[in-house]
Amino acid sequence: MIRALILLLALVSPALGNEALVSGLSQNRVQITANFDGSEILIYGAVKRDAPPPEGPPLAVIVTVEGPSTGLVIRRKEKVAGIWLNRSSVTVDAAPSFYAVATTDKLPAILSETEDLRHHITIPQVIRAVGISDEAENAPEFIAALERIRLDESRYRIAERSVQLADETLFRTDVALPANLTEGNYKVRLFILRGGKVLDTQERLIGVRKAGLERFLFNLAHQQPLLYGVLSLLMAAFAGWAASAAFRYIRT
Repeated sequence: MIRALILLLALVSPALGNEALVSGLSQNRVQITANFDGSEILIYGAVKRDAPPPEGPPLAVIVTVEGPSTGLVIRRKEKVAGIWLNRSSVTVDAAPSFYAVATTDKLPAILSETEDLRHHITIPQVIRAVGISDEAENAPEFIAALERIRLDESRYRIAERSVQLADETLFRTDVALPANLTEGNYKVRLFILRGGKVLDTQERLIGVRKAGLERFLFNLAHQQPLLYGVLSLLMAAFAGWAASAAFRYIRT
């Protein structure tokens, strides 16, 4: 089924040079509900050619999925007189809330540093931190710590050799989205490469939105914060009264 869809895409898409990329997603919309425990997106595609594959380095494919970015402050604690205190910090302009990289092979083997700088593919390249060297000593260590923490939390993922490539033409991969998704548009980028150089790229979007009661509460909190606060207090008071009444009933 997937192979048929990919071949159909290749047939109806216009040629863009010798090797061009066509792609698709299993879904472009994710709804976050009360029982949402994550989702898995199938990303597939094909390489359209107007000539046989060229001789030389094999074709490689890289797929990235990037969640909404936010700014943040990274702090480093140091022990002073037996107490841990925040002694230094740097400000990151923007870091993705989620970032996944899937490839057909090891990244150093298929992607040059020049192309990485140009297209911002690897995790260090998508974290924007301008001027942090003036904020603290050894500022790059802060970025490395952020990357390490989010890799441990599975908010950042590197899945080398997880893209299946058949006959240097058809490819597919599955990217798992976690349960704690940030609402917004998730950018999917696809790259085909030879010898470390990007030949073609495509970009698609996955819309992640809250649905049902979660959507109502989210909108209420942002559009009517006073009303949301009053309702929260009333719900807390009712829960406390209900718990107290239940205990009194059990004791009698």
